[in-house]
Amino acid sequence: MAKKKEITKQEILSFYIDYFLEHNKQPTSVYLFAKHYTFDESLFYKNYASFDQIEKDFFNSLFTNTKTLLHKSDEFSSYDARTQLLSFYFTYFEMLSANRSFVVAQLKESSNKLKSLYKLSELRIHFKTFYNELEIEKIDLKQDKLVEIQEKSMSEMAWLQFLFTLKFWLEDTSLSFEKTDIFIEKSVNTSFDLMDIAPLKSLIDFGKFMWQEKASFKM
Repeated sequence: MAKKKEITKQEILSFYIDYFLEHNKQPTSVYLFAKHYTFDESLFYKNYASFDQIEKDFFNSLFTNTKTLLHKSDEFSSYDARTQLLSFYFTYFEMLSANRSFVVAQLKESSNKLKSLYKLSELRIHFKTFYNELEIEKIDLKQDKLVEIQEKSMSEMAWLQFLFTLKFWLEDTSLSFEKTDIFIEKSVNTSFDLMDIAPLKSLIDFGKFMWQEKASFKM
């Protein structure tokens, strides 16, 4: 069989998933992997530096596909932050479910938890960026440094919530992962309810009022 003269990144990713699921391990070498799928080894290195990078890119590719699908909807931009985040979760986890065997092999079966987190390291960056772009109402802290700390804290908590959701999905045995859908809805809604700054604003305004009244009384 003649070797392919060109190959796309998506094709290599598809070949890798196919190989991994058939053999339950990474290929022994890039040379043998390329030979198995009839393309030159040099074409592999035009797209990826290693098999580990492919595994990281898999989760990123799902993220990219999710955002592309969401932004194809005319309604998405009009959604509030809560609904946009819910839409992201439902779409991303639907894609994970379509590739469940590979995802489980990558994450759940690995005895090295740090390696599993490494595979999600680039996704973490993209997810946090996406989260920070949501128009979530925040407390006006006036100082740039405090605003930066607030945003980092919120996006980090959102990432931890994503990891908890992923762990729940990995262990979910319900039909069509119905329990994960419920978990997503309840956890996202709860996080936004907890971030509702209206009561906190009222408390801050009340504190300011009491401070002013106390100052006026002293005068």
